Amino acid sequence: MPRKLERYPCPGPNPMSRWMSRVSPWRASVNFAVLQVARFLPFVGLKNAMYRLLGVKVGKDTAVGLFAMLDIFFPELITIGDNSVIGYNCTILAHEFLVHEWRKGPVQIGKNVLIGANATVLAGITIGDDAVIGAGAVVVSDVPAGAFYAGVPARPVNKSLRGE
Repeated sequence: MPRKLERYPCPGPNPMSRWMSRVSPWRASVNFAVLQVARFLPFVGLKNAMYRLLGVKVGKDTAVGLFAMLDIFFPELITIGDNSVIGYNCTILAHEFLVHEWRKGPVQIGKNVLIGANATVLAGITIGDDAVIGAGAVVVSDVPAGAFYAGVPARPVNKSLRGE
């Protein structure tokens, strides 16, 4: 299934060089400061409260690991369900800049999801309830509920490899 993205063509110079015409520099600066502080906090409740201030929808009993980085420009497009764990140093993006266009899309992470350390979730992705994303994976397509995905790009992994 294709990612749910809004596309914005940009003829001329690459859109990343003109990001300030897409997002308020003031808002991006506040988001950056809050996200940087949250990255280093070991206190899950305080961290989640900070994310909520930026518009991230964070479920009950959700834990975001140290050094995880959420989207700086569109944090309000990120939803993380109840009792999910986002591993150490993960990146969750709700936008992407290309040479001739930029894109944004919601990221929906279900309930009871585990995303392993150093994984990256791209814009426009939905991860279903009870899914597991392996460490270091790059999630480029939707992940069904209960699935185990790993690798670059992330693909389904045989349950026998999960140790079940």
